Amino acid sequence: MTINKTKGVAGSRKGQPALRRCVGCREMINAMDLIRVVKSPDGIFALGTPKSPGRGAYICKDANCLAKAAKSKGFDRSFKQKVPQEIYHSLEDMLK
Repeated sequence: MTINKTKGVAGSRKGQPALRRCVGCREMINAMDLIRVVKSPDGIFALGTPKSPGRGAYICKDANCLAKAAKSKGFDRSFKQKVPQEIYHSLEDMLK
C-alpha cells in the first residue's frame, strides 16, 4: 500500500468511507462498522484493528453473519487456510 500525501491511502477517495465486504452476508459495508480478523505475517490469527499488519477479513457485528461465515467457511476462503475455532469463539463472545 502506498501513501500519497495529497490523497491519503492509495485508491481511496477523499470524503468517502472505506467499504469492505462482510464474509458472512457478503454485503459492502463501511469498514468502521465491521470487525476485522487478521492473519499476521507470522501466520497467527487475531482480532485486529484497522491498522494491524497482515491480511484482513471483515465481518458484521451480527451473530447471524458469524453463523453464515462459519457455515460457508468464509474466513477459510478469505485466508486460503483453515481458521482456528478460537477465533470463532472470540467473535461469539464479542457479539454477546
